[in-house]
Amino acid sequence: MRVGRIVLMGYWILCLFMQNGARAQNGWQPLEQSYSLSDVQHAIQSTAHWHPYPNVADTAGLYRIPVAIRQAYIHAAEKFLPASWDSLPASLFLEFSENGNRSHYEAISFHRREQLATLVLAELFERKKRFINDIVNGIWAICEESFWGVPAHMYLQGNPHELPDVAHPVIDLFAAETAQELAWTYYLLKPELDAVSPLIAQRIQYETVRRIFIPYMQHDDWGYLGFRWRAHPQTTERVNNWNPWINSNVLAAALLLAPDSLRMRVIYKTMQSIDNFVMPYPADGGSDEGPEYWDRAAGALLDYLELLSSASNGKLHAWHQPFLHNMGRYICKMYISYPYFVNYGDADAKYHPDPALVYRFGKYTGDSLLMQFGAYLAGKEHFGETLLPYRFGVLNRALFALTILPELSSIPPREPLFRDVWLPDLQIMVARSDSGSVHSFYLAAQAGNNGKSHNHNDVGNFIVYVDGHPVLVDAGAQTYTAATFSSQRYQIWNNQSSYHNLPEINGVMQQAGKQFRVTDVHYFADAQQARLSMDIAHAYPDSAGIDRWRRTVALIRNQCVKLTDAYRLRYWKAPMIENFLTPLRPVVASDGRVYLQDTVHKQSFVLETSSREFRPVVDTIRIQDGDAVQLPSGKITRNGRMYHIWGDHLYRVRFIQQGKQMQGQVVFLITRLESKR
Repeated sequence: MRVGRIVLMGYWILCLFMQNGARAQNGWQPLEQSYSLSDVQHAIQSTAHWHPYPNVADTAGLYRIPVAIRQAYIHAAEKFLPASWDSLPASLFLEFSENGNRSHYEAISFHRREQLATLVLAELFERKKRFINDIVNGIWAICEESFWGVPAHMYLQGNPHELPDVAHPVIDLFAAETAQELAWTYYLLKPELDAVSPLIAQRIQYETVRRIFIPYMQHDDWGYLGFRWRAHPQTTERVNNWNPWINSNVLAAALLLAPDSLRMRVIYKTMQSIDNFVMPYPADGGSDEGPEYWDRAAGALLDYLELLSSASNGKLHAWHQPFLHNMGRYICKMYISYPYFVNYGDADAKYHPDPALVYRFGKYTGDSLLMQFGAYLAGKEHFGETLLPYRFGVLNRALFALTILPELSSIPPREPLFRDVWLPDLQIMVARSDSGSVHSFYLAAQAGNNGKSHNHNDVGNFIVYVDGHPVLVDAGAQTYTAATFSSQRYQIWNNQSSYHNLPEINGVMQQAGKQFRVTDVHYFADAQQARLSMDIAHAYPDSAGIDRWRRTVALIRNQCVKLTDAYRLRYWKAPMIENFLTPLRPVVASDGRVYLQDTVHKQSFVLETSSREFRPVVDTIRIQDGDAVQLPSGKITRNGRMYHIWGDHLYRVRFIQQGKQMQGQVVFLITRLESKR
């Protein structure tokens, strides 16, 4: 294969990027400054000598995996027999460009990979060759796919509305995931695959070299690699979770499958690219994409670093880097009460972090709280009692998890219930009434800007929980479609500021972009209260006519949440509207108070203002994302992402200004009406 010239050209072009002035502001010591290519060549074990997990040729260690887990995979695989590998026709691929649907293609593609992973692990645990023919069929079907990724990512090829050009392969999240899964299949079962035909393992390697390693070395222009940011850090957006998600999978595939002519250079380039992700990361360790993306941002970085350490016998590592501790702790700081986490942007309010990942992060950074939180999550999720609940990167994450299950089960569980959190880089505050308790009022609020990855126009938004249950919320994201990451993004209701707990001013909503931001931010916390104050005027365009809009949101511990908006407008053209989003049924009283009724937990709350200038009205927001699904009972439900969190509706309470006042102050209180019974 003619790869040497391509690799050298890509490598020397890459070296030009390394000479510019991008620097880490968070204390991260770049891997490429710690280790040279020569260091990597000497440290990384050969493919023949690296044995991170048991395989069919060396089963030592398999019996440390709980019997229940091994049996669960075998029983799950038996249900697939004979395995069906549903087709992925061109017409299904083109649905994304024709009607915006990405879910139908993804469902079949992802199922193929989940099914293959289940069959592979079942064969590894049983070793009777019952599943091998179905595994071979799965490998062959995946190798025959024109593109290992998904239609929504065809913009990487230059034409987002076309079929894949097999002559110009591109690497998206799921192409890299597929390479990793086939690589681990190769590692775990190669003797059994060779017994069917040596061409199967050869095909895996051929397709991975063609689709992954060569394009990876040829391209420095793909934004997620971060080399454009490194060359122009002041004018280029920093990379998001795509970088570690892809690099961790490319690294796994390279360690297991890359030919000698490519292996070390691919590995070293992943190290340089990973640096591009970590160097501009906020020093407080917070993810501007929200907690749900921690799994594939900080979590994928951990996957990467653990693979690098394992393959080098601990010679290439980042254990000593204190910044990693901040990245890990972020997921603890955003925890409200199971299963709720602080959400903003596209993140969901309900989130189920991988317990093994949380534990591993704590172990890698020496953080006992993270390890205990992993154990707590494992208990809540019954993790390790049956099939591991992995959807993406099934084999990569499952193999990591299977090796630490005995450790995880021995750790005492603990919830991370911080009383106060302030992330100064993200400008996010969290406050609960009492440290170590989910009871009473909880507040999270954000300042920042509207130029975040997975951004919603939500500067100044806040959420309120009581006793660990939602009262005022952020709706989160709907099921992704073609509109989600297009010029139509802010036509989607849940991405707009007026569908957050934010004001609509002179009929104008916030706009997207880093220039739409808060100013003059102040955070304070003591034993009685915690508050965040900011001027949100610049989050709105000039057409809103705002001179000043100071928003202060405060938790008065064990009493209430208080919102104060002090404003001055340049002119009046439409009534001011204060919006509040809630899953609780609102009842508007004759005195203007709004009672939020939590019938599940038998308690109610009062949302009120002392200002007679505002009259409340209630909108019911119907949630219809995803596809309609008929249950065996005959009931119709939906499989949408937001529907799964909130059901078929949310409510929006809108306090509408009755006069034309251009200057003043309005105060809202959220209090509990009665205790639980």
